[in-house]
Amino acid sequence: MSSIPDEKILEILTREGLLTDKQCKSIVSKAPEQRRKLTQIEKVKASGLPGQDIEHPITMVDVVVSLQISLSGKKTGAIDEERIVQALTKHLKVPYKKIDPLQLDLDVVTKTIPRLFALKHLVVPVGITDGKLEVVMYNPTDAGVLEDLQRVTTLEVTPAMGTKTDILKIIREFFGFKSSIVAAETQLSQPAVDLGNLEQYTRLKSISEIQSTDTHVKNAVEYLFHYAFDQRASDIHIEPKRDHVLIRFRIDGVLHTIYKLPKAVHPAMTSRIKTLSRLDIAEKRRPQDGRMKLAHQREDAEIRVSTVPVAFGEKVVMRILDPTILFQDLEDLGFSSGNLIMYHQFLKKPNGIILVTGPTGSGKSTTLYSSMAHLANSKTNITTVEDPIEMIREDFNQIAIQPVIGITFGSILRNILRQDPDIIMIGEIRDQETAENAVQAALTGHLVLSTLHTNDAPSTVTRLINLGVKPFLVVESLIGVVAQRLLRKICPFCVSTMEVDASVLKALGAHEEGEGSVKLKRGEGCLKCRGTGFLGRTGVFEVMEIDEGMKGVIAQSEELDIVTARKKALESGMIPLRTNAISKMLKGITTFQEVARVTEKR
Repeated sequence: MSSIPDEKILEILTREGLLTDKQCKSIVSKAPEQRRKLTQIEKVKASGLPGQDIEHPITMVDVVVSLQISLSGKKTGAIDEERIVQALTKHLKVPYKKIDPLQLDLDVVTKTIPRLFALKHLVVPVGITDGKLEVVMYNPTDAGVLEDLQRVTTLEVTPAMGTKTDILKIIREFFGFKSSIVAAETQLSQPAVDLGNLEQYTRLKSISEIQSTDTHVKNAVEYLFHYAFDQRASDIHIEPKRDHVLIRFRIDGVLHTIYKLPKAVHPAMTSRIKTLSRLDIAEKRRPQDGRMKLAHQREDAEIRVSTVPVAFGEKVVMRILDPTILFQDLEDLGFSSGNLIMYHQFLKKPNGIILVTGPTGSGKSTTLYSSMAHLANSKTNITTVEDPIEMIREDFNQIAIQPVIGITFGSILRNILRQDPDIIMIGEIRDQETAENAVQAALTGHLVLSTLHTNDAPSTVTRLINLGVKPFLVVESLIGVVAQRLLRKICPFCVSTMEVDASVLKALGAHEEGEGSVKLKRGEGCLKCRGTGFLGRTGVFEVMEIDEGMKGVIAQSEELDIVTARKKALESGMIPLRTNAISKMLKGITTFQEVARVTEKR
């Protein structure tokens, strides 16, 4: 950024409406002292990693950002680096590019140019298309660097401008991860690294703390966790293939391929993760389940670990459990107003069974944990039986299933009743024994919350009967059923309006009469949502109350068919999943494609 004088930078920011003349004068007067402070900080950073970092000169952009100046005019917030760089690109007439780590190829970033060159000149290769190398630079007007790049790569170079923060983050994380993997691969071609005697509870180091003297595999795993947290991933998949290892993250319910790693590092990386989660590193033939707790940026993250043998080795899946997502106000889960009132009435019952149903990853645990948090108080004893415990919370008495020593859902429920519980949460009703014990607990004065794998609310009744629960016991114990799914929400930063033919909505199940078009919302795709048009997810629910009409239908049939149960539920006022999803679509929360993908027309 040295190619633009300080005065010119301030002039551009004023012209773009980010600063006022008064603010510019204040910045000029504070700049010398602020530069001294920032230079000292930069020296400390550089000295913290000998030979691994470079001290960069302090620019006026750094000064302005560090002063945290409020935006001028009607704009809210402080002027940040991204806004400044976007303003400067207009003056320099070069494109601005926000670097999306998920779109980068690890080999392109790390093999195109040396790390020290990238770090010294603040440049990141982000892609190669049709013989052209696209790079993001902090100073895209540096002709000398562009010439060097073209000479070294023998490719035509297309520069874009990015923030110093983004560029440094990519260089440090990508090159750090790559060097750890390469070093690990080299080491593991020789005798295996001893990964024993490692702690279960680990504080993740900051990126700047990870040094080359640490075990390379250990570094690679830490980089992987950092990356997953930064990208809001809910799951990390480590999948061994014939010649490589695939790393994938699930973000907002969709899997993204992140890395392809050498096959040689897979056993050591798996052993490191097993050790952290207290699994048997020697056992590779049987599935194992464990958990770990990581301290990350002042917060503790619970991570559930599952390993299973597949064709080319052990596949590892780690689910990241975020307390802010798992424990929410019931009002924020996505219930419609009518369904929320009905669900609150379920929870007010002193005894009975409330079932939450849906496929894996549909948000059942969030609904149950949020419900228990809503019910928890000093006068209530809440006991849970889980496989495994999703998130530890002191308000609950949580029991983990351990089949090896005979602690199963069915067996432990008999003992729980002697623990004087008011509310019992059963992780899942899987068999007849668990179902019968849950019914018995409900009939003896306890409120029981649990999950069941069914596609909708009415089929839950037939599922219970098929498990061996007598219809009259279902009538006496079941309060209500909640079926749910998760819909991706339209990104608020790139939302736009589009017109859809009314016939399309009619085919979807929306009761749109007549011809013509209907205005709906969609996401255009932007930097915030990585071009997907979606950001975050919300629940969509189907709430069925076991009222007198439904009880009559259940009691009259030993083998209740799903069609009859559904028909009666609809007559009793149950609003189907798809209808509730369509309502969210018409309110501009989600898209009609998402409604069609997640819900079925019945």
